[in-house]
Amino acid sequence: MADKAHGAEEGGLVFHPMDQFIVKPLFGGDTIGMFTITNVTLWMALAVVATVAMMVFGTSKRAVVPSRGQSIAELAYGFIYKMVEDVAGKDAVKFFPYIMTLFMFIVFANFLGLLPMSFTTTSHFAVTVVLALLVFLTVTIVGFVKNGLGFLGLFWVSSAPLPLRPILAIIELISYFVRPVSHSIRLAGNVMAGHAVIKVFAGFAAIAVVSPVSVVAITAMYGLEVLVAFIQAYVFTILTCVYLKDALHPSH
Repeated sequence: MADKAHGAEEGGLVFHPMDQFIVKPLFGGDTIGMFTITNVTLWMALAVVATVAMMVFGTSKRAVVPSRGQSIAELAYGFIYKMVEDVAGKDAVKFFPYIMTLFMFIVFANFLGLLPMSFTTTSHFAVTVVLALLVFLTVTIVGFVKNGLGFLGLFWVSSAPLPLRPILAIIELISYFVRPVSHSIRLAGNVMAGHAVIKVFAGFAAIAVVSPVSVVAITAMYGLEVLVAFIQAYVFTILTCVYLKDALHPSH
């Protein structure tokens, strides 16, 4: 068995779809410390630069007839503003800058990850967990600051029969603390799965017999991933708006 495995390594089709998610130091070496600049650092910085370029420099020369960059920036602005207003209410508009920044960072990180030889930062739980925890802490703090102990009304289902309310309160409490877990896993899991599938089809493209099928499959998956890149940013953002609505209006 060992000889067969060794033979496969030497002459067979060997590819590792998960290698694209390995964090590596940008300037060589094998040790990664707290302040080591890695490929994750680079592509996160590029996502920030892309966001600033789109929203700041793209709209710096505002004109009656907008340029392409200004049109895209204004479209994104109006799209997220309406989402915040419709989902969380008009009193949540004050949090629009934070939600807009969150959406733009995630969507650019997702799209940049589709470039050849790039690194998808949102495929790592270390990134998405931090984003989800920031949302969780922000929403929780806002809930208590605005409503005081009345925020606990979020966990008390007053419309349910009285004997069931304590049980439902425990369930609601557990589901509340699970939010950052599901929030982060949903984004990272979907992005990672799509990129892994593309890498698998790319590996099969080396075989002449299945190469045409693999090329078609890669093209279809790539098109799907472009859609997923936007949808996952949208889902993360709209869930943030839903959680914010619960903080601002906790009563059932």
